[in-house]
Amino acid sequence: MTSDEGERLERAILDLLRRRRPDASVCPSEVARSVHHGSGDGWRRLMEPTRAAAGRLSRAGLVEITQGGEPVDPTTARGPIRIRRTR
Repeated sequence: MTSDEGERLERAILDLLRRRRPDASVCPSEVARSVHHGSGDGWRRLMEPTRAAAGRLSRAGLVEITQGGEPVDPTTARGPIRIRRTR
């Protein structure tokens, strides 16, 4: 992943959240799909970089990473996550 790609993913996360209700969340796959500009399932390679981008935004206090609606530590979260605005 390039730093440009990481920045695009961070912007995509914030842009998608901005378009939603304040209490809404986004799935990392939705973010990856919004950044991927090809056909097929190439967006899947962006899943881990998307999680990393969400982690950076979480550490900056801009978003929360959740599982089951509860905030979790992005460095230890395993399995499906959601991303929402910080509450």
